[in-house]
Amino acid sequence: MEAIEALLTRRTVPQVKMTGPGPDAAQLETILAAGMAAPDHGKLRPWRFLVIRGAAREQLGELFAASVRARPDHHPEELEKQHKAPLRAPLLLVVIGCLRPDHPKIPEIEQIASAAAAAQNMLVAAHALGFAGKWSTGKNAYDPVIREGLGVQKEEQIMGFLYLGSYGAEQVPSPRPERSAVVADWPPPDRER
Repeated sequence: MEAIEALLTRRTVPQVKMTGPGPDAAQLETILAAGMAAPDHGKLRPWRFLVIRGAAREQLGELFAASVRARPDHHPEELEKQHKAPLRAPLLLVVIGCLRPDHPKIPEIEQIASAAAAAQNMLVAAHALGFAGKWSTGKNAYDPVIREGLGVQKEEQIMGFLYLGSYGAEQVPSPRPERSAVVADWPPPDRER
């Protein structure tokens, strides 16, 4: 798939519409290399990635369930949903932003943007290789039980969980915004001199 086609046709695929197989070892290396090619002001490498596949997905489901059980208002349905969530895709990548908020030259927002760009690069690479993908955050990205269980340090942030697998069904293209709703010339034509 050509790069522009991959960018324009990438879409989020719910995990319930994914199936196996996931990326093989060589494809996974390509996806990870794409993540490591993200823009990175100062070469800080403000990201790292956890690869979760096979039986490790069950362990992640246990961790997700443990976080639900730790909440005083948890419901059995949520417990079961979180327990099964990692099993809905053959491969998960956890993108962790390794932030240095006190860096003298590189603002934290640029480090966050770099980690987000790494996640996007990996999603586009997976799509270009023919795989479905979903970037998920939600409570799990911020939960202290999950952070600790994944070894996320105090200064780090979970940027997202990337679910990757094969398309289980044909997908309808995602709607895109109208150009006029998000693009404008500057200065506006009525202010040009």
